[in-house]
Amino acid sequence: MLISQRLKAVAESVTVGNRVADVGCDHAYISIYLIENNISPFVIAMDVNKGPLERAKTNIAQRGYSNHIDVRLSDGLHKMKAGEADTILIAGMGGALTMKILEEGAEAVKKSKELVLQAQSELHLVRKYIHQIGFHIRNEQMLKEDGKYYVIIKAVPSEKTEQYEREVFYQYGKLLLEQRDPLVRDYLAKEKRLRLQVLDQLAENPSEQTKERQKEIEQELDYIEEGFAYFNG
Repeated sequence: MLISQRLKAVAESVTVGNRVADVGCDHAYISIYLIENNISPFVIAMDVNKGPLERAKTNIAQRGYSNHIDVRLSDGLHKMKAGEADTILIAGMGGALTMKILEEGAEAVKKSKELVLQAQSELHLVRKYIHQIGFHIRNEQMLKEDGKYYVIIKAVPSEKTEQYEREVFYQYGKLLLEQRDPLVRDYLAKEKRLRLQVLDQLAENPSEQTKERQKEIEQELDYIEEGFAYFNG
């Protein structure tokens, strides 16, 4: 089936042969792709909304995959037992919700072999949370689709609690910076432009409140310049 570049990249981040929990599956496009392309032998497709889940059931049945994809009405990982899935996949949600799902499904997370996460926001907090729960960030991938930038993180359990030595690694991804992908440089340039525009706007209405915000943005710009250093060598 035809799916977006983002969803395809998320699906293909899964280790071949793993059973997958597709959290927030929507219409089950990722779940179907995983089965159709022999990436996973079994998927648990879960969503908290009945409407999309009914559509997911229809899509799955039409392709004859009902024996390979178990559809469940579930808020996060609540309807999945620990050990039922090797990969926990969460794509297209905000960072705060992604972390909430992982926290509330902690037992299932502990029993999993990997996390595949594509959060839409607060990536620096998601990276920190991954380390806090004892996982190692094995890979990061950035892609651009319809003018938007997306990051896919793959993490595996670690024997020791890890921590990046520099904040910029949490802000923009240690592996992404080390890979020196030109797309990451373009993303940093976009982030810099946006923050400079905000500084210009704040300068027009100076106040104690705007001064605090200016400090925050200047710190963010410092992180961006640290990131650029990886591309200037």
